[in-house]
Amino acid sequence: MRFLDRWQSWCALALGALLIAGCNNPSTNSVQRGYRGTGMVELYSPSTSAALAAANTIPPVAVVPAGGPAAKTVFKNLQVLGDLDISQFTGQMGAFAQWVAPQVGCPYCHVEGDLASDAKYTKVVARRMLQMTRQINANWKTHVAATGVTCYTCHRGQPVPANIWFQDPGPKTARGGMIGSRDGQNSPAIAVGLTSLPYDPLTKFLDRRGEIRVMSNGPLMAPNHQAVTIKDAEATYALMMNISQSLGVNCTYCHNTQNFADWKISTPQRATAWQGIRMVRELNGSYLGPLKPVFPPQRYGPLGDGPKVGCVTCHQGAFKPLFGAPMAKDFPALTASNAAGEPVTTVALTQ
Repeated sequence: MRFLDRWQSWCALALGALLIAGCNNPSTNSVQRGYRGTGMVELYSPSTSAALAAANTIPPVAVVPAGGPAAKTVFKNLQVLGDLDISQFTGQMGAFAQWVAPQVGCPYCHVEGDLASDAKYTKVVARRMLQMTRQINANWKTHVAATGVTCYTCHRGQPVPANIWFQDPGPKTARGGMIGSRDGQNSPAIAVGLTSLPYDPLTKFLDRRGEIRVMSNGPLMAPNHQAVTIKDAEATYALMMNISQSLGVNCTYCHNTQNFADWKISTPQRATAWQGIRMVRELNGSYLGPLKPVFPPQRYGPLGDGPKVGCVTCHQGAFKPLFGAPMAKDFPALTASNAAGEPVTTVALTQ
């Protein structure tokens, strides 16, 4: 018994030493976001932060002086930027090439020898994405504030953004048997932090208008009440895991540990995130979704759906895209509101 007592005491001391060492780990920095003892803290790894900083640098900006006639008097088929003078227009087009297709350049979207042609699907998509960017900067300041976005925010020098998403078909499993159906979960997916939560919360919440809730807002047996089931709550947690990974933060970036559901004690970032979810739904419903017929089949997902955006498309692991670098201010053509001839068609989202 004495030996057992000593062994237990030694294990307790060893565990305590490990915990203390972990709390004082020099490779981790903590930022207190609330009262001590409430768990309102963010942990950051300096090495991870350094890698993110390197990945979130912005390209140099070439200042182009205004001058010359309006671009629409020189070029044909300008449906968006025709009112820019020719100097500003060519400078903006050069920036597009740098942001989206630096290896290919202008021919990625344009037919060589016929710049006005819409024969390449990439040009049709790029035009609509330009309108989408202007819509975000003009009408979603509740999320992007004065920082705004540019094509580079998502593309980072790649023709196709690295962090688009499609509906997830899940793993192939036999029907029935002892295991039964996975029913959309219990298959660790990167999108939900390798947890057993539902592996495709994005379709329900970012492409449709699923209610993001873990508790019912009334008595479960009340008439005409849509009860929130355990599966609904798990899907919400899966979305929260995805957002957490997308921004490189934990739950306390938006929520207060005293009561996660209470808006009154939540951080200001929760309201910003709420607006961001609504913004992403609009982008998928009004811009990306209607473009599906324009994309060639090889750009479709495994279930035949078109590409869509999520929080990670812009944020890419940073709490602010590009750590808040205000690129948009140097490109006023991207911050203008959608003018006549640039309709923003609101597409009804599937419930």
